[in-house]
Amino acid sequence: MIHPWMQAEWARLVALGGRLPHALLFIGPGGLGKRDLAEALAARLLCDAPRADGNACGQCEPCQWRVSGNHPDFYRVIPAADAEKAESAEKSEGAGEGGEGGSTKAKSAQIVIEQIRDLQSALAVTGHHSARRVAIIDPAEAMNVFTANALLKLLEEPPEGCTFLLVSSAPRRLLPTIRSRCQQWAFSRPDAVQLAQWQAQAGGTAGDLLALVGGMPLAAERLEEAGGAALFERFVRDLAQLPGGDPLRLAGQWETWLKSKEAIAVGFGIVQLIDWMQRWVADLASLRLGGRVRFFPAQEDAMAALSRRVSVAAMTNCYNEFAQIRRVSQHPLNMRLVLEDMLLRYARALTGAKG
Repeated sequence: MIHPWMQAEWARLVALGGRLPHALLFIGPGGLGKRDLAEALAARLLCDAPRADGNACGQCEPCQWRVSGNHPDFYRVIPAADAEKAESAEKSEGAGEGGEGGSTKAKSAQIVIEQIRDLQSALAVTGHHSARRVAIIDPAEAMNVFTANALLKLLEEPPEGCTFLLVSSAPRRLLPTIRSRCQQWAFSRPDAVQLAQWQAQAGGTAGDLLALVGGMPLAAERLEEAGGAALFERFVRDLAQLPGGDPLRLAGQWETWLKSKEAIAVGFGIVQLIDWMQRWVADLASLRLGGRVRFFPAQEDAMAALSRRVSVAAMTNCYNEFAQIRRVSQHPLNMRLVLEDMLLRYARALTGAKG
């Protein structure tokens, strides 16, 4: 699917025709639909008779293989954790709530070197339908240095007819040598007009959620589908307890919240909660500097009053401290201690700031 805010780039890609490079890197904020664009380009490249608009016909034999997930010349290299989420979503749609429990062992959030080695082996064989083969690597920043070096060998000496489509929301985390071997395509967030048009077509995705995710349409859509409106409402309501409330008590409440069946079912975890806290303090700092809120516009009046209690330095320190907490939040630490640490730091910033 080509989203409206990506139509111009899509037209440029289609116009390249046979001059398309062997490796492309799609970069931009998460939630724009970069993977959708990569999937559409892969479909076009593998299709026997693309339409005039550049999209795959959807009718030929290769298109049917791809749609059924059985195209022998199409490879998706994604973290095992992402594959598990997609598989779980498919099972839940077909089996309701009574599905069998699987393994409790957490899947890797990285693209591991074995996946690239498997890709190398697969590409060593001639294409099944034609010489054209396509591999999507998403998110490319999920590769560690060993995995990236293995992919680099493929990019330096690409098999004939193979196109690599890398997708990244954090290109600086990629090896410079990986970036240099790819033609980079940068995508920006939609403008106000495009967002309004998308909201109208999407049935009016909540404006609060769209602002919270920085104007990223698909991120807002996913958040809404996961019950984001209720999560957002609770987050704002709970923060209203501070200052004046007990941060340790709130930490206990948030621990129970994050461990609840409802939160687990929609994938709402501590990383996302910390990310929301970072955005909250960023808005407070912005207000203190005379700017406007970006992530919580509906709460601007309440935040304006709160911002008069804080200093820019205090909020900046909070933001940086939360970033450090976020980096260790997925390690096997005590969740309650992590939440207490974060909320105590925030409470101290509220009560200790001057001017």
